[in-house]
This record gives sequence, structure tokens and C-alpha cells, in this order.
Amino acid sequence: MQTTPTKQALAALAALAQESRLAAFRLLVEFSPDGLTAGAIAQKLGIAAPTLSFHLKELARAGLVSARQDGRHVWYRADIAAMNGLIAYLTRNCCAGSAVRDPACGPAAPAGLDLRSIARTARRVEKS
Repeated sequence: MQTTPTKQALAALAALAQESRLAAFRLLVEFSPDGLTAGAIAQKLGIAAPTLSFHLKELARAGLVSARQDGRHVWYRADIAAMNGLIAYLTRNCCAGSAVRDPACGPAAPAGLDLRSIARTARRVEKS
């Protein structure tokens, strides 16, 4: 059975709707494209290894992170394309039902949105 875009979006949003998983994903975005080892993530976030393992598996199941074995270490990296797809899915019909385009929508969204520029803007807004 093929997963629909709606089911993919629900899985991703559900995975991110937990504080530790959201923190892990945001950390991996910072270290993209290289990613981090599970041990480095655990240390930076102060999360016990077994707990972190559970959270990383949930993020991987939702398609938001990928893992690769490198000797004794497992490296995790954020799947930026998957997040861009989620953002595009959520904003695809922005202002489509309105005669006037909301300035918050900006110009018509391209097919692929740049998560890094969105993250930079969000950090600027958080600081102000």
C-alpha cells in the first residue's frame, strides 16, 4: 500500500510533536549535511542513549532522518528534502481561496522551499 502525502505529513508532524525529537531534528539540521553520531546527539541534548535511540527511530520511521553505520558509530542526518516536502505540502495552497494574497505568504511558493532560510528567519524572529 502506497503512503499518501497526507499520511506522510501526519507521520512527520506526529514525530516532531515531542520535545526531544524536535530538539534532535533541529540539532541535526544545524549539522546538515554531515550529521552527528548518536553519541554526540545524546551528549549535546543531555538525553540517555536508550531514550535517544527510541526517538531517532521514530524520526527515521517518519522519514525525517536517515542513519548510516560507520564502523562502531551510527551517524544520523536530517532529511532536508523530506522537511522541504512537508513544508511545501502544508503551504501548497497558500491564499488559493482568497482574492487577496496574504503578505505573510510572500511570493507564490516554489515547489521546493529552502529550510535553511526558513530556519534563519525563524531565529531572527525569535530574537526580536
